[in-house]
Amino acid sequence: MEGRNQTALKEFIILGFSSLQEVRLLLFIGFLITYLFTLLGNTFIIAIALKDQRLHTPMYFFLGNLSFLDICYTTTTIPQILVHLLSERSNISYVSCVLQLYFFFSFVGIECLLLAVMAFDRYVAICNPLRYMLIVNKSICLQLSAASWVSGFLNSAVHTAFAFQLPFCGDNRIDYFYCDIPPLLELSCGDTSLNKLLLIFIGLFIAWTPFACILLSYTYIISTILKMPSSQGKRKAYSTCSSHLTVVLLYYGSCIFTYLRPNSSYSPGSTRLISVLYSILTPMLNPIIYTLRNKDVKEALKNVMFRM
Repeated sequence: MEGRNQTALKEFIILGFSSLQEVRLLLFIGFLITYLFTLLGNTFIIAIALKDQRLHTPMYFFLGNLSFLDICYTTTTIPQILVHLLSERSNISYVSCVLQLYFFFSFVGIECLLLAVMAFDRYVAICNPLRYMLIVNKSICLQLSAASWVSGFLNSAVHTAFAFQLPFCGDNRIDYFYCDIPPLLELSCGDTSLNKLLLIFIGLFIAWTPFACILLSYTYIISTILKMPSSQGKRKAYSTCSSHLTVVLLYYGSCIFTYLRPNSSYSPGSTRLISVLYSILTPMLNPIIYTLRNKDVKEALKNVMFRM
């Protein structure tokens, strides 16, 4: 019976904006502006990093990866959100929901790993500067980047496969803005204990282990900065890390709240709000965070504008 119900399910209804009918146009404008700023800001980071020779370093290689990831990230959700805000119906086909969840969850995992890789890069640059170019060479950069992307896609394949093996017995209304693991588990009429265990145990590899590596890296980084005799050296070292640390706190804080908190504290309203932070606002803020405090990017921008 459950298998027949699941097979018969052709689409899901996204309820994220059903109670906000009177402000749909304002939301559409807000999401559209956010999406455009995300595309422009992250494309700017990639273009500047490619164009200016001084930015052909491991730090900006990983930052370019992060910017490309953020473009992919928001493109999996915001265009669909914009369509739903303008249309009378907010449906998404079963196949589209599968694909959206797969790519979105892939990008969640990839960003966790990339942020850990960027922390490692900063650790070597500050704690072992004389061997920096030897340790974080081009080959290592490519390997770390590729490992992050492949691991993220494999992680998502496992979660997506198990999520869509669950039975959905008639109710196809997702109380969320897009297809994601927590609302789908709430919607299923089957046993979701294995899915929740997967979130915890695979999360140890894809989220908690990178987060622990970030904390360990910054423990050594802060210890090294405090031992620097020059206040100018301390300020320079701090400025190269503050942007990354800000992004880590924003991203990891919201992800942990969404995926790795106790089931008893699950609330659709609060989860929707937090999901907007890490999936929509953070990708838009990343270019701003990295450029406002980054002297190299500012200088590169001035050179590009001067040549124009």
